[in-house]
Amino acid sequence: MRSAHDPYNISIITPVLNEEQQIVSFLDNLRQVSWCEHILIDGGSTDQTRSLINRYPVRLISSPPGRGTQQNAGASTATGDILLFLHCDTRLPENYQHVVFRILAQPGTVAGAFQLGIDHPGRWYRLIERGVNLRSRLLSLPYGDQALFMKKSVFHQVGGFPDQPVLEEIPLLCRLRRLGKICQAPAVVVTSARRWQQLGIVRTTLINQLMLVGYMAGISSQRLARLYLWGTGTR
Repeated sequence: MRSAHDPYNISIITPVLNEEQQIVSFLDNLRQVSWCEHILIDGGSTDQTRSLINRYPVRLISSPPGRGTQQNAGASTATGDILLFLHCDTRLPENYQHVVFRILAQPGTVAGAFQLGIDHPGRWYRLIERGVNLRSRLLSLPYGDQALFMKKSVFHQVGGFPDQPVLEEIPLLCRLRRLGKICQAPAVVVTSARRWQQLGIVRTTLINQLMLVGYMAGISSQRLARLYLWGTGTR
């Protein structure tokens, strides 16, 4: 429910697919923010994800797979005035909601995202964080694991996420930039290092950068998705 001191409700929207290893920790962390609306969108999990989610007081809906498709489905049912898109391997900072309110209250600002932290002590991860946060600040291109947020009215005004298999946040961000500023919050979300650990730091970073450059060069998202699957060794 809405606090008497806060101007907006927040709906936290999280797409999930076969996340039984992460989901309990995620929901234990998330339920500390009990006055927000929590919506999880399952894209067809075949493990125990759904049954684990059903143990918690959150909304669980289903949609076809695809992060953009799932997030659009969550946004279409959200009742909050602000939408915050949160990956299930990412943790919000304390009092994050006050940061969100302050960012969106700034004149000319239409959206925001947090600075990225990675849950690993290695020094190479600090370099990745610096690079990501620099790109986010200078280019106004935060990735999804930085917990993008905006007013629901703005999200619907720009048409939501596109129906594409990868880099679904980039077209959304480009449309948002035409409306106003996308600000980087002075607070950090912490995301799991599992992607970098699974593929290696150099390989993961190279794939991420090649995907972004390829998209900006006009390569279709369908072709980039095939390249991503080839680069990560998945099918």
